[in-house]
Amino acid sequence: MLNNSVRELRARFRLTQQDLADSIGVTRQTIGLIEKGDYAPSITLALKIAHVFDVPVEEIFRLEGER
Repeated sequence: MLNNSVRELRARFRLTQQDLADSIGVTRQTIGLIEKGDYAPSITLALKIAHVFDVPVEEIFRLEGER
């Protein structure tokens, strides 16, 4: 399973799901699914999310059991 910290980063940056979705070209529903772990983003989408938060992608997405 792929864990992520999208929700935490989004809150820290004071972005709504819609704000983040608009900035990377997806729907708000896609962001919700990613945050819940119900959707694993493509590499391209993961990199776009990392770019918005200016952090390496591995700080956002990690396999279950990794720190």
